Amino acid sequence: MLTRRLTLATTAAASLLAFTGSAHAQGWRTAYPELVLAVVPAENASGVTERYGPFIEYLSKELGVKVTLRVANDYAAVIEGQRNGSIHIAGYGPASYARAVVTGVKVEPFATSVNADGTIGYYSVFYVRADSPYRTIDDLKGKNLGLVDPNSTSGNNVPRFVLNKMKINPETYFARVTYTGSHENAVIALQQKTVDVAANWWNSDDDSNLTRMAKKGLAKKEDIRIIFKSDLIPNSPYAYLSSLPPDLKAAIRKAFDEAPTKAKAAFAKLSDGKDSEFKSVDAKYYEPVVELIKFVDQLRKQKS
Repeated sequence: MLTRRLTLATTAAASLLAFTGSAHAQGWRTAYPELVLAVVPAENASGVTERYGPFIEYLSKELGVKVTLRVANDYAAVIEGQRNGSIHIAGYGPASYARAVVTGVKVEPFATSVNADGTIGYYSVFYVRADSPYRTIDDLKGKNLGLVDPNSTSGNNVPRFVLNKMKINPETYFARVTYTGSHENAVIALQQKTVDVAANWWNSDDDSNLTRMAKKGLAKKEDIRIIFKSDLIPNSPYAYLSSLPPDLKAAIRKAFDEAPTKAKAAFAKLSDGKDSEFKSVDAKYYEPVVELIKFVDQLRKQKS
C-alpha cells in the first residue's frame, strides 16, 4: 500500500511538473504568438528571402509559433527594430550588433556560425577590377571608394580602421566615398566602374559574397581581384531581445543549436553549405568589436 501511494505521489508530482513546464511554454507563446527575425541586408531582398525561407519554417515548427522574416532596407532598420521591440531576433554583422549595444539597445548575442574549416571568423577585403592597373591602396589616391553601409563591419568599419592605420583619411584621400547599401551593390558598382575599389566580406576562395554572386550569375570571379585582406573578424552574431522570457530564449537557443542536424538542408542553405554548425556566444565574445566601433566613432569626431 505504501509503495502504491509513493508511486501515485511520484506520478502526480511528475504530471504537475510537466503541466507547469507546459504552462510556462504556453505563457510565452500567448505573449509572443509571432516572432520576427530580421537580418542585415548583405544581399538583395529576394536573395535573403530565398536563403532564409526554409530556416524560418524550421524555427516556426520548433518554437510552436509563427516566425516571420523581415527583410530590412538597411543595417540601421534592424538596430531600430530591436530598439523598439518589433524585431525579436536579429542576424547582425559584428559591427551592427556593436552599434546596437553602444547606442543602448538591450540585446544579447546567443549564436554565431562556424566555418566548414572550423574557424569562426571572416575578413574584410578591398576589391578592384581584374583589368585595372591598381595593385595597392597607394595606387588608388584620387579614385572612388565604394563602402557598404555605415554599420557594416567588413564594408565600412574595418576598412576605415585599416585605412587609419595607413594614415589615410578616406574622405580626403579618395575623390569620392560612396555607400552602396549592400555587399552585392558594392561589387556591382565596381563592375560598372562607378567605384574603383570596393570593400566586401570574404571567408575563402570559395566562400565569399563574390562567390555567391557568381553562382547567381551576377558577377564573374575572374573579373575581380583582391588587393588587401584584413585580420580575422569574429563571425556575425544572432541576438535576441534581453526582455524575452528565459524559457523563450532557451527554446530559441535550442532550435539554433539543433538546426544543423534537425534541419540540415535549411541550415546549409543559409551559407551555401559553407558552415558546419552554430556556436554559442555571449556579449564578452564581441567586446573587441564594440571597442572597434567606439574607436571608429572617435575617428569621425576628430575629423569632423
